[in-house]
Formats: sequence, structure tokens, C-alpha cells
Amino acid sequence: MLSLLLVEDDLDLAQTLVDYLDLEGIRCDHASNGMAGLELMRRGRYDALLLDLNLPRLDGLSVCQRLRTDGNDTPILMLTARDRLDDKLEGFRAGTDDYLVKPFALQELVVRVRALARRRSGQAQCLRCADLEMNLAERSATRAGRSLKLTPTGWRLLEALMRASPAVVSRQALEAAVWGEKMPDSDSLKVHLFHLRKAVDAPFPTPLIQTVQGHGFALKDRDA
Repeated sequence: MLSLLLVEDDLDLAQTLVDYLDLEGIRCDHASNGMAGLELMRRGRYDALLLDLNLPRLDGLSVCQRLRTDGNDTPILMLTARDRLDDKLEGFRAGTDDYLVKPFALQELVVRVRALARRRSGQAQCLRCADLEMNLAERSATRAGRSLKLTPTGWRLLEALMRASPAVVSRQALEAAVWGEKMPDSDSLKVHLFHLRKAVDAPFPTPLIQTVQGHGFALKDRDA
């Protein structure tokens, strides 16, 4: 079952949405202000966030920006009465993945939510796993505060693993993330993963890059 968070201060609309989503087999928690929504997002894990723009305590744009700064890659669908292009562009710059202008059809909301929930957002600017951090905006990677030197290929491999973490990424998916349709020779991925492990894991007591036999590779904290 999909699990959503709705942050909406119009209680009548919120109740309508929660009830309708329940009928569609989608569980939806609700927060009535931006600060409460931000706290729930930081404590839990949801398949998607439905985020109103005009919220008390903390507006929707600020909630979105803070989540992306945190490295949260939950897909965000902004709900707003603002239909100007400038307003939408501002939302995308803040890190939203999609827009739905009020009033909207409930069936369209469900279709968009299901589409968003099938992927993680590409809007997160900082990715984290244990003491490993990638700052996409600054193009830097650190572990335990120590700067990591990565090749361009190593960077793309690590980004693909971190975006999926802690899930397993197949060999084919990693190759596609790095080389696209131009498939490398059979040893290229093995060689680049060897060098990536040397940079990310070798200097530290706990390895993060794991081989999952018969399935692919995963980046996760063994001690978590």
C-alpha cells in the first residue's frame, strides 16, 4: 500500500483527500502546518508528499527547500491555487517534482501520485548514507568529514548507488546510469567499482558498498 503525507491547512479539503485516497487503497497521513509536516517527513518515510504552498508556520516552498537540503528524495507534488508560470518555476527551483493547480479532479491526483511514487526524486541536492555524503550542487563527496577523490565515472556510480540506497541496483542498471546505451566491455564496471571501493571504503572501518550475489550492488550501513 502506498503511504503519503498531505500537508494542507484547509481541514475540509484535507479530510476529503484523505478519505478519497483511502478508498483508492492509499494511506495518507495529514499535517495542518509546515513545521509539523517537515517534522513528520524527517521522522518517517513516505512514497510521496502532497504539499500545499500557503501554509501556517512554514510555507510550502520553505518545507520543500529544507527537505531537499536534507537530502530527502521523496517525490513532492505541490498543490496550489497559483497557476502563473513564475509560481510554478519557483516551485521547481525549490525542489518540487510536479504541480497540481486547485481545484483539481481527484482522479487526476491519484494518477499523478501513483506515477510519482514509482520513483525517487532527482531534486535532492545532498545524498547521505551513514557518514558518507554527496553534495550534488557543489560536486563534492565526503566520508566522516574527509574529502573523497572520485573519477567522473566513480561519481556517477556512487550517485546511482546513493539514490537507490539501501536498495540493490542491478549490474545492468549501474551500467546504464554510467554509460547509457553505449555498453562498456565486460570488465569496465568491475574495475571502476574496485577503484570506487578504494576511495569510499578502504580508508574506513565499515564498508558501505556491498555485493549482493546474483542481484547486483547496494550501498548501506551494515551496522544500521
